Amino acid sequence: MIHPEPTQMEEGQPGESHKERVDRELGELLQGLRVAVTGVQVLFAFLLTVPFAPGFTKVDSLGRWLFFIALLSAALASVCFITPATQHRLLFRTGLKEKMLHRANEIGVVGAIGLAISMTSSVALVAETVINAWPAALFGGIVALTSAWLWFIQPIIDLYRIKHQKDVK
Repeated sequence: MIHPEPTQMEEGQPGESHKERVDRELGELLQGLRVAVTGVQVLFAFLLTVPFAPGFTKVDSLGRWLFFIALLSAALASVCFITPATQHRLLFRTGLKEKMLHRANEIGVVGAIGLAISMTSSVALVAETVINAWPAALFGGIVALTSAWLWFIQPIIDLYRIKHQKDVK
């Protein structure tokens, strides 16, 4: 996992104590996960109904694998996005808030990977069922590349640039 340098992580808002910074950052993280969990739960709920649809029997072997990958990765993403709130409740007033913050950040990244895989597989499944296999690979690839670029590659590039700027100074 790529993390900013400790000195960067310790910088907070002007006049903000370490405890206040951790409280604020955990609140911001949990709020972001609330948005993500809603989306992944809608996708997961929809996927749970798909096998019971009359047309599902017509889905070929590739489509069934795409469905299973989409379902499993949506379940994984749901678990990951719900985990920080659950752990926050279980570890309430234990003095482990900063540890929860770091753990929640890492688990949130795993959840985002699961969501990207589920969305990619879902789009590929629909395209494979409606059109055929090569457009499925194309459309799934577009979703995979877009989510990889926006969710992971751009932030990693930013982290690299921040680190490089600190090293130059």
